[in-house]
Formats: sequence, C-alpha cells, structure tokens
Amino acid sequence: MPNKRLNKAIAGYHLLMILSAVDFTLNGGKEMVIRDYMAQEFPFHINLDAQMDIISNLKPEEWEQHFLKVADDFYDDATEEERINLMNFAVQLTKADNVITKEENHYLNLLFENWEPA
Repeated sequence: MPNKRLNKAIAGYHLLMILSAVDFTLNGGKEMVIRDYMAQEFPFHINLDAQMDIISNLKPEEWEQHFLKVADDFYDDATEEERINLMNFAVQLTKADNVITKEENHYLNLLFENWEPA
C-alpha cells in the first residue's frame, strides 16, 4: 500500500471500490453508483488503471487499513458538503443490491465514525 496521500477524488474512488468489494459481489447497481461518482468527480476522462492496480493488489485483510487511510485523505481535502455527498454515494452503493451485509455495514460505520464531528 502506498504511503502517498491521495487527492479527494481518487480517495473517494478507493473508498467506494473497497466498499463494493467487501461482500465479494459486484452488480450493475453498485457499478452504476461508482460510475455516477466518477462522472461527478472526474468531468474529464482519467485513467484509473494505476488506482485499480493498487486496490486489486490489496488482500482482504488489508482493506480496512487502506480504507481508513484513504478516508483520512478524503477528509483532509473535502468540505463537509463533499463528505456528506460521498457518504450518500457509499450508502447508495451498499443498498444497490437490496442487501446491506454485515461487512458493508462495518465499513459504513467506520466511515461515519471516522468523520463524525468531535
């Protein structure tokens, strides 16, 4: 896992991709939520192959640590409105297949707890 700090758009992509993977299923609904996020955050074409390589090379036991790191990266660059917007994407993502698994709920809770105002 790279120690380099990610900008908020890339960090948000990492958050959603990990969240989509934690239940080991990817369906059209989840894919559409991620595409909607990308269209909003990347109005121009961007090659995300390097980011996908990073994410896909993580072992499941590394997901949580990486998720928390990129959540911090996103938080550092984002406004409160942008954080709320990403949380909405995260909730939509977990609800896309009409089942919120224990793992998805755990990661959502990590995000909410990590970004909760002190």
